[in-house]
Amino acid sequence: MSQKYDITMKNIFSDMADDIMSYFLGLQYTKIDELNIEFARVERRDSDMIFKCTTDKGNVAVHIEFQSENDGKMPYRMLRYSLEIMEKHNLLPYQVVIYIGKDNMKMENGLSYNFGEQNTLDYKYKIINVGDIKFTDVLKTDYYDLYSLLPLMDQNRRKEEGEKYLERCVEAIKDIPIDINKKKDIAFKAEILSGIIFKKEVIERVFSEVVKMFRIEESETYKMIIEKGIEKGIEKGIKEGIERGIEEGIKKGAKEEKIAIAKKLLKNGMPIDKIAEITELSEDEIKKLMN
Repeated sequence: MSQKYDITMKNIFSDMADDIMSYFLGLQYTKIDELNIEFARVERRDSDMIFKCTTDKGNVAVHIEFQSENDGKMPYRMLRYSLEIMEKHNLLPYQVVIYIGKDNMKMENGLSYNFGEQNTLDYKYKIINVGDIKFTDVLKTDYYDLYSLLPLMDQNRRKEEGEKYLERCVEAIKDIPIDINKKKDIAFKAEILSGIIFKKEVIERVFSEVVKMFRIEESETYKMIIEKGIEKGIEKGIKEGIERGIEEGIKKGAKEEKIAIAKKLLKNGMPIDKIAEITELSEDEIKKLMN
């Protein structure tokens, strides 16, 4: 995932953490603190979610990574992450990858080798494919934050019903018996996540009514993501401006060097057409240097 995608995903999934740990992982836990780790040794990116939790096995670091594409290197990444967590926080990591992609999930959930008793590795973590979770199973629960993931669930039914399935998801969100502001957030997140699976025109058509009804632009998540987008846009603009400045500087320097060479050649009496050929300046530009 790109850094931009990481930022968006964090905003979307931050409120789902408790429901994810309870429903997806089946953990009996008490959340103590959120741990922010930048995996500098691995790659310049932040973890998706890491929480220090108390469980029946003692204190652990629950590490959740979201993946929208199959990544053959995922086991290596997760192993490196686990080592970073243990070294930095002295906690055993409970790790899970939550796959939210469109394609069938094709990732290994561990690494192992055996070169004898004193040289072995047997490392595993949990992978949850959201596409395997049944639409109706989630609707039987009160884990309402997970309703944002409904458009990504029930892969077989989703493929069979197409747009009709997305309509069912929207209706389910509209019927949640919760505060309207919370419902706005869930609907907005569902609309964003739908983009992983459905075409833009389908999403706009299906969500058009709920966008007007809930005034989704007032959603806190909407505001947060827009603000992040503006910040990133400003940063990108500054960066591109600097890059353009450097590029223009190089061009300007090259042009000045050509002019200096042309002046020397003029002094030596070289014909203008030859100077133009050597310096790639136009003959008119060279003639102006004679004044």
